[in-house]
Amino acid sequence: MIEHMVWIKFRPAITPQRIDEHLRNLAGLKNTVPGIVSLRVGPNFTDRANGYTHGLIVSFASRRDLETYLPHPNHVKVAAPLKQDADLLAMDIECA
Repeated sequence: MIEHMVWIKFRPAITPQRIDEHLRNLAGLKNTVPGIVSLRVGPNFTDRANGYTHGLIVSFASRRDLETYLPHPNHVKVAAPLKQDADLLAMDIECA
């Protein structure tokens, strides 16, 4: 299993409505990009993330599925405006 994790830190000027829009768009990727096994997105509720406010975890069966996801037009369409409104950290791990 491949886990694609993204830490999201929205900039202070971003409104709660805009944040909700980003989260809905991220959640919608589950139904529009092939190869996603599961997708979870939500707010951070602890103070352990150095100011990162939200997280995304996308699970794939294979590295090939992740490689298909990253340049997929629907992913790019959602990720581009997110990058304008937030700082992002991403990590991909392979779990046994």
